[in-house]
Amino acid sequence: FTVLGVSLDKGKEEWVKAIADDKLTWTHVSDLKYWDNAAAKLYKVQSIPANFLLDKEGRIIGRDLRGPALEAKLAEVLK
Repeated sequence: FTVLGVSLDKGKEEWVKAIADDKLTWTHVSDLKYWDNAAAKLYKVQSIPANFLLDKEGRIIGRDLRGPALEAKLAEVLK
């Protein structure tokens, strides 16, 4: 199980500071292109925050899951 954060920030300093301030421990990437971000375009992100759960083949098996819905889907997938 891997978590990847994709930022839609425009400025590197603010982006890196937010990661540190929030003590986020997973991998983070950004092309600093805001809404012109390649991943946001590929996954048709319309608003943030957004999340996607992908299977081993890269297919979307969950989208914008939070709380109990996310926990249930992870339990199902990770058995």
